Amino acid sequence: MRALRSNLRNTTAVSPRYASATVHELSRIGLLATLPGERLTKLAAAMTRADVPPGTELVGEGELGERFYVVLTGLLSVSQDARGERRLLRPGDYFGEVALTMGTTRTASVRALTPATVASCDRATFDEYVRPLFSDPQ
Repeated sequence: MRALRSNLRNTTAVSPRYASATVHELSRIGLLATLPGERLTKLAAAMTRADVPPGTELVGEGELGERFYVVLTGLLSVSQDARGERRLLRPGDYFGEVALTMGTTRTASVRALTPATVASCDRATFDEYVRPLFSDPQ
């Protein structure tokens, strides 16, 4: 499980084991659907798509946050050590943005409850394409 999490975190180029996310998949994510077509296409090319077996922990509470994730299929559980299970993530949800936008460690752990597919990107890609979506309009 740790190896998969490490691969998802540290992948900078698409390997044969992982494929890019598609524009169609990302356009179904509410937050990302607001991106203009060309930017969404570039983001999709930069995101790594991975199948995740049930029970796999994708991020652990207290770890450094280096990737942003979107849920394409499956169900994932968000939990905190002190408070237990907090919520359920479904296709169309995303996670990992808090650590990246706030410069903190992960505030919760996320584990796959069912077979799942996620797309993720590194900090630089997040900063270029996704972080501006969290900015307050001026």
